[in-house]
Amino acid sequence: MTTLVLAVVGDDRAGLVAAVADAVGAHGGNWENSQLAELSGAFAGIIEVSVAPERADELREALAELDGLLKVTVHPGAAAERERASARPLTFDVVGNDHPGIVRDLSAVLRGHGVSIDRMVTTTRDAAMYGGRLFEATVSARVPASVDLGALTAELERLAAEIQVDVTLGA
Repeated sequence: MTTLVLAVVGDDRAGLVAAVADAVGAHGGNWENSQLAELSGAFAGIIEVSVAPERADELREALAELDGLLKVTVHPGAAAERERASARPLTFDVVGNDHPGIVRDLSAVLRGHGVSIDRMVTTTRDAAMYGGRLFEATVSARVPASVDLGALTAELERLAAEIQVDVTLGA
C-alpha cells in the first residue's frame, strides 16, 4: 500500500469530511489517521490514507476535483519512519500570560536541537482572576538520539524564565 498525507482546508460547512471520505473510499483507499478542526469559520486538517499504488494517481485526481468545496494538497507519506524509530519522545506543557512570540521562541529552541514536533495544541482563554489572556500549549515531539536531552531541557527552562511562562516536562 502507498501512504498519502492529505492537507485539507476550506470554508466550514456540512459534508466536507464526507466528500473526502467518499473520494478515498471510491478509490479503494483506507482512512488511517486524522486531525481535523474548525477554527474561526475555516475547516482544516491533515489525513493519512493508504491506497494501492496503482490507484494513487486516480485518488489524487479525484481529490483535486473537490477544489471549490475544499482545497486538498496531497503529500507522499512515511518518508521519516527511519528517523522516528531512533528518536526519543518528549512532551511538555506551557502555561503563561499570553503575548506575541511564545510559539516562535519555543519552536526556535526545538529547531536548534533538531527536534521534530509531532503534535502541538495551543489555546488562549480569559484569565479572569489575573486579568488578560492565558496561553496554554501541549507539545509532543521527537528528539534525535544524538541530542543531549539535558542541554535541551536546560535551554527550554532558560527560555521559560526569559519569556515568563511555565514549562512542565512530561514523562
